[in-house]
Amino acid sequence: MTSRDEAPWHLRHWAIVDAAIAAFFVLLDTVLTLAGTTWWPERPGALAWTMLGLQALACASLAARRCAPIAVVVVLGAFTLAITLLIHPFGALTPAHENNLWAPFATVLAAYGPLFYQQNRRAAFVALAVFTLIVMRPWQPSWTVLTIGLLRTAVGPLLALYFEARRKLVLALTERAERAERERHLLAERARAEERARLAGEMHDVVTHRVSLMALQAGALRMTATDEATRKAAEDLRQAGCQALDELRDLVGILRTEPEGDGSPSVAELPTLVAESAGAGVDAELLEEGDPGLASPVVGRTAYRIVREALTNAHKHAPGAKVEVRVHYEESQVRIAVHNTPPTARPSRELVQTGSGLGIVNLRQRVEVLRGTLRAGSAPDGGFCVEATLPAYVPTAESAV
Repeated sequence: MTSRDEAPWHLRHWAIVDAAIAAFFVLLDTVLTLAGTTWWPERPGALAWTMLGLQALACASLAARRCAPIAVVVVLGAFTLAITLLIHPFGALTPAHENNLWAPFATVLAAYGPLFYQQNRRAAFVALAVFTLIVMRPWQPSWTVLTIGLLRTAVGPLLALYFEARRKLVLALTERAERAERERHLLAERARAEERARLAGEMHDVVTHRVSLMALQAGALRMTATDEATRKAAEDLRQAGCQALDELRDLVGILRTEPEGDGSPSVAELPTLVAESAGAGVDAELLEEGDPGLASPVVGRTAYRIVREALTNAHKHAPGAKVEVRVHYEESQVRIAVHNTPPTARPSRELVQTGSGLGIVNLRQRVEVLRGTLRAGSAPDGGFCVEATLPAYVPTAESAV
């Protein structure tokens, strides 16, 4: 995602850009009005000059088109309605050209804002509908005014709908590209694991065969040797070969271990995990929001391991603390937060020294493989907090079954 410093200049300084645009339309509408393209009378009086100043202020409201788009439409609509009423039926102004539009050209940009910047679409459509009626003034029917007025207020909303659809399309394509990248990364990891298992099998077959022959020959030499020194050397060689076979078997077993081969836990087992911790003396509580089915299998396993590691650390380092596990399932991501309060007793030294101390490090590596984030550190209340954000869907071979 693009940060604020990496964004284009006009996005980082949008207030300056909007102020410049508002000043441009103030100047443009003032010049065009004085040229007689809108409501300016042939013989302007004090009222005409006053309304020209109010028009400049109304056009200047475009500076707030991002933060208050409907308010800008209301201001320009109110000014246009006031001009229309002063011309007819009050007759206070007599424009030089009766068939002109009374609305300033700033209405084109004002009509763009509600659909692009306003979250409430219903309010935006209502404001634009009233705005269009004021600009078109159908109570004074003229095909020229009706057509130009409709185009004046329709171009902005159509552009807003187009750019909104384009933005959503770009986001969808970006998400699809990121998903394809995650899938490619996971397939590469799977290929490496399969190759590692294949090499382990070949190493086991080749080395075991040779070392077994050496051990058998050493055993035969021990039985047939005539002197004690030779028999002792043969026995030592045979024992070393057997020990090498045992160590090789353990090593091959490690290489052949699947990363997910520990029972394939999932988020469905989180209640059981928290209940087991509570049974072991940890005051743990699980709070889940959303549908756990939104998490794909590999995400569920990773979420389970994050919660398990956090509960284990709380049991070791924070005896007597209260642990709260929060899991929020969304369509695009899964957010996990495990927080424990400060301990009420001193941790057991023997219990703290157990384990490798790499649990969080390994979890962070696993989360980064899934293109997620993990943060672990002290909480403001003196406790400890583990927070992780994972993509809800990560495609794997098993999720395609």
